[in-house]
Amino acid sequence: MEHALSPTTLTELRRPRPYPAVSVLTPTHRREPDKAQDPLRLRNALAKARKQLEADPGVTRERRMDVVEQLEQALAEVDLTHTEDGLAIFAAPGEHQVWALARTVPERVVLSDTFLTRNLVAAQAAERPFWVLAVSADRISLWSGGAGHVVEAEAAGFPLTRSLEDPDVERKERTGDVPSTFRDERTRHFLREGDTAAARVLRADPRPLYVAGEQAALSFLDEIGTVTKDGVHVPHGGLAHGSPEAVWQAVRPLVTAQDRKQVDTVTRELETARGRRAFAAGVDEVWQNATDGRIRLLAVEENYRVTVRDDVGDHLVPAESDDLDARDDIVDEIVEQCLDTGAQVRFVPDGTLSDAQGIAGVLRY
Repeated sequence: MEHALSPTTLTELRRPRPYPAVSVLTPTHRREPDKAQDPLRLRNALAKARKQLEADPGVTRERRMDVVEQLEQALAEVDLTHTEDGLAIFAAPGEHQVWALARTVPERVVLSDTFLTRNLVAAQAAERPFWVLAVSADRISLWSGGAGHVVEAEAAGFPLTRSLEDPDVERKERTGDVPSTFRDERTRHFLREGDTAAARVLRADPRPLYVAGEQAALSFLDEIGTVTKDGVHVPHGGLAHGSPEAVWQAVRPLVTAQDRKQVDTVTRELETARGRRAFAAGVDEVWQNATDGRIRLLAVEENYRVTVRDDVGDHLVPAESDDLDARDDIVDEIVEQCLDTGAQVRFVPDGTLSDAQGIAGVLRY
């Protein structure tokens, strides 16, 4: 199952497909007893997708059989023992993808010529993703972090490895010219390679960067590094060979402190915007401004959800999930719209925006 949504991957997902491109969304659960209902929900969602394919006159028999086969292959790849909060299955002629999301999603089946990406985009923003680069003399690993965990990433050649055996070590020992590990030129060259590879990753997928390693390695990166010089340094050795849990525990205090700092910054910006009347609050007002591309900073409480429908006069009013034309993932729509228009999106703890009904924005003009 896929987890990390890079800008390149998002562009590919949004590419038009031959009809039908099927998006199947269903909530999942991390723990019992709710977790027990996930297999049935998933089977029902896929059965609904098959029925819609059979009932659609625009889908030929050949296309229907192809997409149903892709859905069945996707189902076989789902690991319901290690689920998060939501699941998205995408299937089109000749392809399928399965995405695990750390944010709940509504139950939905959509047939279109593109995949439904808004829930992936919102889940990615809510995770507050970051990179961890763990360096040592013989291995440099890259970790993708967010939502309380990290996983090792294989991108831009990572992990980088090399042998510590020096073919010229005997001569250096005779002459007394054996440098310490991180002053050795071969090691320094290796760390430069890690810095260069990390820069390629950040260009493709910009995120905050934490760099973990022995103090000697961090000091050298301070001298020659580019992106690693500017990253947050974590003086902790052994993580290049470490487990995901060890890496997460090492960076966790810094990530938590950064999250608190970010919440304080967002709160101040909202107060300033309110004072100069560049402030929007509530789902209807925020949606109107998001649609016009006016929002510069969007703040959303982490578990804020609301179901709405369009009222006469282009306003959103509260609705029930089974109402005609109900929009039960309007918050995710707003998040995607704001990101697409260049806004910053920040998720904040529940209760932070109580006076703004859970969602607020700073306006550009």
